[in-house]
Amino acid sequence: MSPRTGGRATALPVRGNPVAHWRERTEDPVATDPKKTLDPKKTLDAYRAARGEFRVLEVPPMRYLMVDGAGDPNAAPAYTDAVEALFPLAYAVKFASRAQFGVDSVVMPLEGLWDADDMASFTTRRDKSAWRWTLMIMVPDHVTAELFAECVDRVEVRLAKKKQSVPSLRSVRLETLTEGLCVQTLHVGSYDDEAPVLEELHERVVPENGLRMTGRHHEVYLSDVRRVAPERLRTILRQPVERIG
Repeated sequence: MSPRTGGRATALPVRGNPVAHWRERTEDPVATDPKKTLDPKKTLDAYRAARGEFRVLEVPPMRYLMVDGAGDPNAAPAYTDAVEALFPLAYAVKFASRAQFGVDSVVMPLEGLWDADDMASFTTRRDKSAWRWTLMIMVPDHVTAELFAECVDRVEVRLAKKKQSVPSLRSVRLETLTEGLCVQTLHVGSYDDEAPVLEELHERVVPENGLRMTGRHHEVYLSDVRRVAPERLRTILRQPVERIG
């Protein structure tokens, strides 16, 4: 699915020392260079998935840049505009975090929350025009509302100098997403080939494990679609759930 029901997105404060918390969550325990660029994809369990394996896990609260939209991601101008707003802002946050906190982290991959009035539009009916989405990029825990606002201003000024306009820029927000218990797997292949995997997840894996879907379908796009052939695209497919009974 290049795909609104649950998956709470709330602005939550980070308790204690947020910089220390971020290092604790994302530093490689065998790394010896304190200036090493942190890559949460390599250390956070939420970014681990295997093809053909459906795994139940607890996903911790994570902070994201988010922007909402609706419609076919291959045709809706709002989708392209959202991507063009998120990545410059994510890089601005990266450099501001490094300057202000002395912590450098990679820019994380694009992610998406997806839903529709009829979830069959993702599987058997496959009606992309009915999809609603929230595109996201994960950022460090210590990114404050003030730092985020400064970065939005900087990106806007930079774009204005280039006489470029990205309407979604001012629609991007900083929020903490709490998903909790989830089932996830890895899909390798075209986004249009996800439907059978999602159908198995929804119709077999979730009920057979005494679970019930509770939140929005979540995808993590590990591959760069500009550089990777469709049949080799790697996408984490995640579904928030709760135990029945």
